[in-house]
Amino acid sequence: MLYKAPIPRLPDPRPRKRFRIAVAGFHIESVSFLPVASTWDDFEQVALRGDRIVEELRGTNTVMGGFIDVCEQDSVELVPLVHTALGAVGPATDEAVRRYTDEMAVSVRALPDLDGVLLFLHGACWTASYPDPERFIIDTVRGVLGKDKPLIVALDYHGNIDADTLKNATAAFAYRKSPHTDTGDTGRRAALCMLRTLRGEISPAWAIAKPGVLVPSIFSATALRPLADIIEEGRQIERDSQHYTDVSLMAGFSYADAHNAGFSALCVTDGDPARAQRIADHLSDRVWRERHALYRPFDVYTAESAVSRACAGLTRREAKGRPYVLVEHADRMNDSTYLLAELLKRRVARAAVPFLWDAAAAQKAFEAGVGATVNLQLGGHSSEKAGPTLDVIARVLWAGPKSYRVSGSYMHGMPVDLGMTALLDVDGVSVSVVSAFAFAVDGDAFGVFGLRPEDFDIIVLRSKTHFRAFYEDLAEEILIVDTPDHGVADLRLLPYERLDTHRVFPLAPETSTHRATEDRQKSKPPHRANRTA
Repeated sequence: MLYKAPIPRLPDPRPRKRFRIAVAGFHIESVSFLPVASTWDDFEQVALRGDRIVEELRGTNTVMGGFIDVCEQDSVELVPLVHTALGAVGPATDEAVRRYTDEMAVSVRALPDLDGVLLFLHGACWTASYPDPERFIIDTVRGVLGKDKPLIVALDYHGNIDADTLKNATAAFAYRKSPHTDTGDTGRRAALCMLRTLRGEISPAWAIAKPGVLVPSIFSATALRPLADIIEEGRQIERDSQHYTDVSLMAGFSYADAHNAGFSALCVTDGDPARAQRIADHLSDRVWRERHALYRPFDVYTAESAVSRACAGLTRREAKGRPYVLVEHADRMNDSTYLLAELLKRRVARAAVPFLWDAAAAQKAFEAGVGATVNLQLGGHSSEKAGPTLDVIARVLWAGPKSYRVSGSYMHGMPVDLGMTALLDVDGVSVSVVSAFAFAVDGDAFGVFGLRPEDFDIIVLRSKTHFRAFYEDLAEEILIVDTPDHGVADLRLLPYERLDTHRVFPLAPETSTHRATEDRQKSKPPHRANRTA
């Protein structure tokens, strides 16, 4: 598989102990402003336990796939506990966080002979009562694991973390790319650190710095400059280091109203916390200096202006097969209708809106049957900001349960269950409706129906950055569309309460003082492995 990086082998002729390592994962990216929370039952729909984790995720480009890869190649006795991931939706319920944390803790407590634990967490989970759910999970697992065994965490690039989040972690690693095509590599980095720590080859020390900068997720793609230049400096620091050094620059997630929202620079070294802090501080300072360019590296369109530009371009071009891609990035539940309504209003043909989340419409289309014409109320159900629910007459082209494994580089091999699904023709616009939230960021959203993205002139996507891995080479042009949904590009419009808006850019008035520098002077010292609260 192309995404798979070679695992460095560490020559050692001496017999090695067969380590016993537990793995677990709980992953959700929470838009805290959305009114509907994901419950324990929602997480259970995709939860895996025990050997099923290995059976389903072995060989996938996922963090858990990376954990498994390294552990199996090193003959580790892997103890899979529980794994559940819902992706980017609304908040989680307190009950969901508590029950999965309790399950992990009970399992670890029952395994006193464990050598360590690998955790996969997002970093931007949000609940009503837990100010930092990931800290709660880490602290709870540490409490039953004991203070002297390594607990290593893999995180999402869009996680909101601080030193308190990780205070009971031995080390932590985050994705380096967005689109997240390196999720498997992130799992491998964490697992290799675990093995080297257990062998006594390194003693991880980590440090974190926060510049006090927020960016809209749509501008967090790691190929965009100047962000790409800052990330490359982190890679160069690693290459120039004579000793173990790992750098994670995290963009954070601005749509979770968390006290620690925003960029983080995280560095792990071998036994040198002061050096880790210097590196983190340096990259954090650079983020602060580049804050204006990071916040708005390009313009965004309205639904009307984006459709107008695409339609104008279509009248000028001759070659087919290169669609205009319109990204409705503010939609966080895959059910907004702003662009669909505009396409229908203008009677645009050869347009596609894949994976619109609408379980009721999918079920009704299935009951009507293939070939039937059915009246539907389409989309706009998740909140009052998701656009109008559209009354449409649709022809059912295909209907039934649908599942597949991701073929693209983002989450390659990951199993996806769409539930009841239907492919509809709505006045010439191809709309697929699904019963479970799913990312339509690559060709799978078309291939599962025997179609190709090249068959359409205009494609509507709902994504932050992940679509770029597939569509940047395919699209005639990508137009980023801002709508009044919960993920707006102007962060000043969001009703933050937990976040101190007087201390983060762009919400705070501009001053010449670097707020993160002030915060560092008051912060705790950098953390070494096995330091506990």
